[in-house]
Amino acid sequence: MRTFDADEGWGVIDGPDVPGGCWVHFSAIAIDGYRELARGQHVSFRAEAASQDGFAYRAVKVWMGGSEPPDQPGVQGNSAAYESSLTLIFDPPHPGDVAGTQA
Repeated sequence: MRTFDADEGWGVIDGPDVPGGCWVHFSAIAIDGYRELARGQHVSFRAEAASQDGFAYRAVKVWMGGSEPPDQPGVQGNSAAYESSLTLIFDPPHPGDVAGTQA
């Protein structure tokens, strides 16, 4: 790892197959939990040719250790994301109330 800005969630990886560096977003890091890399950390990665923030390559998957972990299956059906709803029910107007006035 050349550099990684945890606050912004991206960094740059250097490697022989990515001259000039490879842009990496935290979402490409294949670990559970908080995804962050450290300067000087040794990682393995797959990259694609792309124009990303001045870099000719973008990482599509980054992992630590020797063997590449399997891709995570896409979420189907019910999402684990938070969901909420709000229902407003208004009382019917009282006799004698005039719209737009306060009592």
